[in-house]
Amino acid sequence: MPTRKAQTIHSQASDAQVDGPSLFEQALLPLVGKIPASKERKHKVPLDAARKKANAAAARAAMAAGALALPPGPLGWLTILPEMMGVWKIQKQLVADIAALYGKHAQLTPEQVVYCLFQHTAAAGVRDLVVRVGQRTIVRRASPLLIRTLTRRIGAKLAQRALGKGVARWLPIVGAVGVGAYAYYDTAQVAATAINLFEGVIEMDVKVLPEDSPSPA
Repeated sequence: MPTRKAQTIHSQASDAQVDGPSLFEQALLPLVGKIPASKERKHKVPLDAARKKANAAAARAAMAAGALALPPGPLGWLTILPEMMGVWKIQKQLVADIAALYGKHAQLTPEQVVYCLFQHTAAAGVRDLVVRVGQRTIVRRASPLLIRTLTRRIGAKLAQRALGKGVARWLPIVGAVGVGAYAYYDTAQVAATAINLFEGVIEMDVKVLPEDSPSPA
């Protein structure tokens, strides 16, 4: 028979599956709002500067996530969303800084930020925003209705990830180290996507992409 702790984990995981997407959708909406300012300037060697910026941001994200993952058990579950939001804030600033290093901060849009943050974890959720055509990248502007559709898709994916994070809360120290390591990796992937995007030619699609009943993630 399962232990009481295992039963508790299963019960909380089930609750996260039911309630998670709506909570994550609400948390994601600020990401498609105001673009962070950046103190960075266009760099002569933007790739090297961007990589240094990425390493520093990844380290900060790992420390922030690991610290919030320290509380064990049920208390730890309450820190999952704040942890993810804290990492997103670091990553959002990182995208803005990398854009500035490439001299493209003025072109930066909320759609590009969302693409950089979630292309590696929820590619299906952001595929409507960015289209590759040869060496060019066409960024499509999304309507408010489509933004809600995208946050719903991405939120569902993130809710699934949160289950693993919740289980890790039952493993003090070891779980926190794992959460921190993942935050480091995740931030490095965001940087790689941003570098790949800003190294190329970016064109804005003048048409606003409406909600066109995209296929589910």
